[in-house]
Amino acid sequence: MQPRNMSMSGVVDLAAVKAAQEAKAKAEQARAEAARKGGGGAVSPADLVIDVDEAGFEQDVLQRSAEVPVVIDFWAEWCQPCKQLSPVLERLAVEYNGRFVLAKIDVDANQMLMQQFGIQGIPAVFAVVAGQALPLFQGAAGEAQIRETLDQLVTVAEQRFGLTGLTVDPEAEPGGQAAPAQAPAGPYDALLNAAAQALDAGDLGGAVQAYKNVLADDPGNPEAKLGLAQAELLQRVQGLDPQRVRKEAAEKPADAQAQIAAADLDLVGGHVEDAFGRLIDTVRRTAGEDRDAVRLRLLELFEVVGADDPRVTAARRALARALF
Repeated sequence: MQPRNMSMSGVVDLAAVKAAQEAKAKAEQARAEAARKGGGGAVSPADLVIDVDEAGFEQDVLQRSAEVPVVIDFWAEWCQPCKQLSPVLERLAVEYNGRFVLAKIDVDANQMLMQQFGIQGIPAVFAVVAGQALPLFQGAAGEAQIRETLDQLVTVAEQRFGLTGLTVDPEAEPGGQAAPAQAPAGPYDALLNAAAQALDAGDLGGAVQAYKNVLADDPGNPEAKLGLAQAELLQRVQGLDPQRVRKEAAEKPADAQAQIAAADLDLVGGHVEDAFGRLIDTVRRTAGEDRDAVRLRLLELFEVVGADDPRVTAARRALARALF
């Protein structure tokens, strides 16, 4: 089986922004705690590949994932494809120099973990980022595909969750206290933190303005673009009567505004494909200003989900067919 495309940008509600900010806070707390204890030393390359069992899973994987992405290699001694894949992952863990940690789990000795991850066959590779489990691929995979997946993982972990990895020192003793690398504070950290605090407080207008302030100076800032798209979506659906909106949309399939409102509710509820399909169908049924309004709202919803999500890619193709 070839690796599945990994997408971590498909969260469609407040959870994505909130999880990212919580992960950043945890990483900062871990740094502060390491400094308080006199830590801050680098880890050995040997510490980048670890054996994990059920007893140590909480500390070695879940807690550590607040500092650095943890890639999990589920394997067994009798599994021949595992013997081909595991050495590649181990070598890449060292080569990536602390941008992720590889946790190896023997499924024969850790059946409960295998069941919890819903694994049907091995080798199976997952990642845990800020406590969130993400399936990467199952079965044998080529090194180029593995690298592509790992590159996306570490990029999203850094951009969305502020996880900058571990400092690696070849001279360090194995088993030392790991400390995450401290990234320099960005020029917009204060505004992004203010936006997250506004979201937590339910101040959607304040969050929207804070994200706009960042984008005024840095139009391509990925965290601000995602945060703004999500905050504006939540702001739009605030106060809507879902039952009334859906009834009106069902009764008026060609009404652009009725379908736009229903699509917003679809997306907030996690029904991504329903939201996209609804608006693409409405593009086919409408013309002029109504059609353009539907198209623009669909593009805004693409921003909420994320350009790398395969559902967005498919919907873009469907929109092109509907328009032309």
